[in-house]
Amino acid sequence: MTEVSEILMSVLSTIRVPRPGDRVHKDECAFSFSSPESEGGLYVCMNSFLGFGSKYVERHHAKTGQRAYLHITRTRKTQKEDENNSGSGDPPKKKPTRLAIGIEGGFDVEQEQYEEEVKVVLFPDRQEVTSEDLASMPDVVRERVSLSMAGLQAADSVSHTLQVQQWDGEVRQESKYAAELKQLDNGVKIPPSGWKCEVCDLQENLWMNLTDGKVFCGRKYFDGSGGNNHALLYYQQTGYPLAVKLGTITPDGADVYSYDEDDMVLDSKLPEHLSHFGIDMMTMEKTERTMTELEIAVNQRVGEWEVIQESGSTLRPLWGPGLTGMKNLGNSCYLNSVMQVLFTIPDFQTKSVPLRMFVSLCVVLEFLAKLGYGLLSGEYSKPEKPFINMTFFVQGDQLGIAPRMFKALVGRGHPEFSTNRQQDAQEFLLHFINMVERNCRSGMNPSEAFRFLVEEKIVCQQSQKAKYTQRVDYIVQLPVPMDQATNMEELQEAERRREEADSSGAPPPAAPRAQIPFAACFAALSEPETLTDFWSSAVQAKTTATKTTRFASFPDHLVIQIKKFTFGLDWVPKKLDVSIDVPDTLDLSALHAMGQQPGEELLPEVAPPPLMTPDVEVKAPVLDDSTVSQLCEMGFPLESCRKAVYYTGNTGIDAAMNWVMGHMEDPVLPGSSSAPGTTPTESLPEEHLATIVSMGFSRDQATRALRATVRHDAFKFFLFLFFSHLDIKIE
Repeated sequence: MTEVSEILMSVLSTIRVPRPGDRVHKDECAFSFSSPESEGGLYVCMNSFLGFGSKYVERHHAKTGQRAYLHITRTRKTQKEDENNSGSGDPPKKKPTRLAIGIEGGFDVEQEQYEEEVKVVLFPDRQEVTSEDLASMPDVVRERVSLSMAGLQAADSVSHTLQVQQWDGEVRQESKYAAELKQLDNGVKIPPSGWKCEVCDLQENLWMNLTDGKVFCGRKYFDGSGGNNHALLYYQQTGYPLAVKLGTITPDGADVYSYDEDDMVLDSKLPEHLSHFGIDMMTMEKTERTMTELEIAVNQRVGEWEVIQESGSTLRPLWGPGLTGMKNLGNSCYLNSVMQVLFTIPDFQTKSVPLRMFVSLCVVLEFLAKLGYGLLSGEYSKPEKPFINMTFFVQGDQLGIAPRMFKALVGRGHPEFSTNRQQDAQEFLLHFINMVERNCRSGMNPSEAFRFLVEEKIVCQQSQKAKYTQRVDYIVQLPVPMDQATNMEELQEAERRREEADSSGAPPPAAPRAQIPFAACFAALSEPETLTDFWSSAVQAKTTATKTTRFASFPDHLVIQIKKFTFGLDWVPKKLDVSIDVPDTLDLSALHAMGQQPGEELLPEVAPPPLMTPDVEVKAPVLDDSTVSQLCEMGFPLESCRKAVYYTGNTGIDAAMNWVMGHMEDPVLPGSSSAPGTTPTESLPEEHLATIVSMGFSRDQATRALRATVRHDAFKFFLFLFFSHLDIKIE
């Protein structure tokens, strides 16, 4: 032990005690998805507080010379019936009461089901030092190492901090029907017990309709249990929207479901609504588990995959390369689904994962490579080792990967993706592609598989002259032509019945789903769009034009988004309830751009008329103020934004931005002035250029970046990205 003590004394200056605010990566390896539960455990550098799996800790030691690591291993506890399980599949006795993480009544994020062992390991000989060993060492060694060990164990890990970020999955909203719910005076009185379904005589999972007091069984669960859907069928027949789950009624409330809103809801008038049918809420006792308790019980049970069925067949677990699952971090399904799809694309498989072999300043690509290796290698697509649960062995689920560090990186600084709220998958995909495009300056750019050119053709209806513009895009957004529904007669009849119900005050009937052909969506995309405020350079006046959109080039993989959201008359966004069958093959030849046609004249690019002459006042062109404002918010000078909107004829933000990016060196609009320092042609700070060039970029790239962001945000962003990730740089 004398030798070990001497080694610790020699490296004592490199052993740090975590301070408030230090980022401690003790749940995930910086190079892989190894964790303390993985084979070999996790090694946490006692200087930088970075975590490394058993395969990579030697690599970090060789590179940095760091010798002291805290080795953390966790093994699953043997679950005992009297401590953790009721024996009937119910949640543990000390159970959460709400679907939340890290808040009162929610899930505890600590690993209580694991036993943790920690010790200090000294490299390169992997000499082990336990807390007991420290007792016989010099005071200065014992004190510093013990404080570091205790601090690392007590510190919140980065993943813990991310997981606890105000995730509450149980937030319920007041039902829109609660305040004015119409209840029938039919004389129905519900007894305090002894309920059963009026159709099938089931005596559990019963729901009473709050409009007429009818009692029916609930939905059938995925495993065949629950009910026979009679409450749902009754709503579809009558349109009565609210139902309360009998057996969950207490003085504190009850489970209330809105079939029309398709969600669990709050009913502020529940005591009044129950009293209408003779139920005294203040005297009721709970006899059944609430829907929250049922969901928690399902989440906490082990081996539930064995009873999942699809089309009458039991699903068979699969393991191996390309079959790795991703753990939900709390409303991160949008990220998981997008990344799972992306790594089925050959470009992401062949261009992302090999980046692990190179040294790069780009942390985004390094973490993308790490995620790709985790999903494709099969290293984490193995079943957990069986463990003892009461008196029998239970086969664990797939290990999978939890992309905590990846989510933190791609969401950093974003107002939405940095939170744990639910997000839109299409918006995240565009955000992620934008990050990849910004950081891929070599040929290893996997997002090129989605890139294509869109050609927009604008024809002035007065002069019949045309204008062609092209822009880069990654997703095709298809409109939903509701007037092309194949079940239009059924929809019209449903609308007539809804209007009759509104006039009589009755609950609205269930609406059928519109059936829209996929071909109709593509046809709507290709339809010419009429522009009524187009400024024509041919006639030097505002006139009408038509705009058609075509593919100037096709991507290797086409991403399609169905635009199922629209705005109502009150400008409140709503989702279209439609069904669209997507064919297995698409013929896009009719949407291929043809370019300028023989004999077709182009609109001239002439300078606009002067805003003022000595003797005649000339009206300035009418510009779309909203487009000008959007361009200004991106950092472009006001006059350049006005010029871009003018020359693109008020055709939208995409065309205007492409124009201004292609005319960065142009002067501002004739006859106008701009303050010093507002044009892209101003001199660039030489120190900014020199700094970026010294990092490996060409002077042309640095110049373009600084000129593209007039306020030099590109320089600030690059420095922030570079210096804020030095501590997790991956080779």
